[in-house]
Amino acid sequence: MIQEIEYKVPTMAQMIASGETPEILFWVGCAGSFDDRYKKVTIAFCKILNQVGIKFAVLGTEESCTGDPARRVGNEFLFQMQATMNIQVLEGYGIKKIVTACPHCFNTLKNEYPALGGNYDVIHHSTFLQELINAGKVKLAGGGEFKGRKITYHDSCYLGRANDIYEAPRAVLEALDADLVEMKRCKTKGLCCGAGGGQMFKDAEKGFKEVNIERMEEALETGATTIAVACPFCMVMMSDGVKNKEKEDTVKVYDLAELLLEAM
Repeated sequence: MIQEIEYKVPTMAQMIASGETPEILFWVGCAGSFDDRYKKVTIAFCKILNQVGIKFAVLGTEESCTGDPARRVGNEFLFQMQATMNIQVLEGYGIKKIVTACPHCFNTLKNEYPALGGNYDVIHHSTFLQELINAGKVKLAGGGEFKGRKITYHDSCYLGRANDIYEAPRAVLEALDADLVEMKRCKTKGLCCGAGGGQMFKDAEKGFKEVNIERMEEALETGATTIAVACPFCMVMMSDGVKNKEKEDTVKVYDLAELLLEAM
């Protein structure tokens, strides 16, 4: 049960109007804005930022899709149009540091926007949460309900193989004092959830088994009752995998931010 805590989420427009400057811009992303399940992750991360006193802001209605899905499926024109529009907004506010909970947004903002003139310090929320823990800003109450519980972590392709971020998510889980058990394919040899490269938005191609079902079977083999993810696409695919195996009552899928908030 994720904590019910009041929280505030100011927009850049509101903050600038009041003469303030945020430490970070929280890039919410499409899933974090519109997907009912991932909205909970957005809220959890905002609650953590509020609790530790990080001054942040979001773009609100001024934020548009980074263009990642468009580029992955081959619509380069749409990607550049979306990216250029976002860069204009970011430059208008003088944004320098961005934190996002979506590896796809993270990869695009960090590695692909510079070619179009958008240069920012972009951090994935797993790394940012690890930094907060290391700095002692996040106070953990002994791991909460996750202390000693078996948790397995699914590596996001765009966080892991694309950007070599493997340890930050695991450091967050280890801070919960949980029993972290790895799947047989993890880190550099991790298996995609099946949603990357634009696959999220199209029907599966002909084959013998859905990729997310294969991945879910590996997760269940660990004996973990909690599957941790750090990506909205992975959240959807792993949750669907749990439903396919009819394990909704015993196996839960959570984002790192949700787990950390519960332990605070």
